Amino acid sequence: MDFITRRRAMPSLEAPPSEHGLKKTLSWPHLVALGVGAIVGTGIYTLIGVGAERAGPAVMLAFVIAGIVCVCAALAYAELASMIPVSGSAYTYSYTALGEGAAWMVGWSLILEYTVVCSAVAVGWAGYFSGMMEGIGLGLPAILTSAPSQGGIVNLPAVLIVGAVAALLVAGTRESASINAVLVVVKIAALIAFVVIALPHFNADNLKPFMPYGFSHGVGAQMGVMAAAAIIFFAFYGFDAVATAAEETRNPGRDLTIGIVGSMVACVAIYMAVAVAALGAMPFTDFMKSPEPLSHIIRTVGSDLWATLIAGAAVVALPTVILAFMFGQSRIFFVMARDGLLPRGLAHVSERSGGPVRVTAGTAVLMAIIAGFIPLGDLAALANAGTLVAFASVGLCLMVLRRREPGRPRVFRAPVWWLVGPVAILGCIYLFFSLPAATQLNFVVWNVIGVAVYLLYSRRSSLLNG
Repeated sequence: MDFITRRRAMPSLEAPPSEHGLKKTLSWPHLVALGVGAIVGTGIYTLIGVGAERAGPAVMLAFVIAGIVCVCAALAYAELASMIPVSGSAYTYSYTALGEGAAWMVGWSLILEYTVVCSAVAVGWAGYFSGMMEGIGLGLPAILTSAPSQGGIVNLPAVLIVGAVAALLVAGTRESASINAVLVVVKIAALIAFVVIALPHFNADNLKPFMPYGFSHGVGAQMGVMAAAAIIFFAFYGFDAVATAAEETRNPGRDLTIGIVGSMVACVAIYMAVAVAALGAMPFTDFMKSPEPLSHIIRTVGSDLWATLIAGAAVVALPTVILAFMFGQSRIFFVMARDGLLPRGLAHVSERSGGPVRVTAGTAVLMAIIAGFIPLGDLAALANAGTLVAFASVGLCLMVLRRREPGRPRVFRAPVWWLVGPVAILGCIYLFFSLPAATQLNFVVWNVIGVAVYLLYSRRSSLLNG
């Protein structure tokens, strides 16, 4: 069983084989935009309603709780990313600090996270797009906008947006990052417009009672602040996609720290402003069921024009979330293939674009199938489960490497690491057990499959197998 604990040596991680190296094309503005693009998306545009349904006005407290856990995880990510500037994110850090068995399970969890998130956002985008097309008299047939189980043939808009984003990534990392930066500006401008319009309608009575469903109702609870925090956690993660870009960053020691911490701080501020404006402008019971809660609020207290503009901004800018997570997914696949845990043919870098074209295309096909033929529903909670495992592992890696290699140079050092690490770990565990019981069971099933794949294939093909 020694294969489970065998670790990658730090020097080999810092110098990957040149024939499988990724081109360095990114700087910190690209990374901040990548992080904000991943974090600000479907979560704040739609999950504020889902969270309010579970916690009432105390969804603001749920945002704070989820934000604290994510900030601690972000600080751990920043230290490890600047210390180990190689693609792979939590998977790579776990391989270095904890061993191959833990790295495989973290990588398997990240595959789940990124795949489900991209597919979920694609389906959500398709809903906005279909509604917009109907509004201008160019609506698509229902059989082309619904999954087979919903009476349709395929969700064609969801498939097409996945294909479009994949084509952008194949064109080149720098090119896709630059376009992403422009779309992020559009998205942030829409949220600022929402706050400016909604905040003057703030009424403190809309926040009473503040915590109508209590704080927590136990493991797998559906209501309460922790139930809301476990779901809207989806709205915070995404900064980990920045860490997957380590190998393609020109100055990783400085730029990764700015990208991870900067994007996280910016998004916490944006989320709190949006939550306060939304909950103060309207009773949560009036918007919690809406598939587009922000537009619904503006349509009620502002104007149809601004509601349409905000919805339009979502249609234009939500693909940035797909781009960021597809970028992260392809890099996780790439690094796992380079390490031999997945077929090594996937670890191919295009000479023209400098990116992993094969694995990007394969990832896009998988996501398109899920988005086009499977109604995801509450499957976002399953992505949360995978992310919580990855974040907890990064907190543990931070603590292990501080103890094992205290003298190794660190461009960025997480403050009070002895507190940041445990808060990240315990917070993620608490949030995991606040997820619905069915989600926890599905996650266990996914990992049983992962263990089987590792034992039957990956442990034998690993580069560390001699």
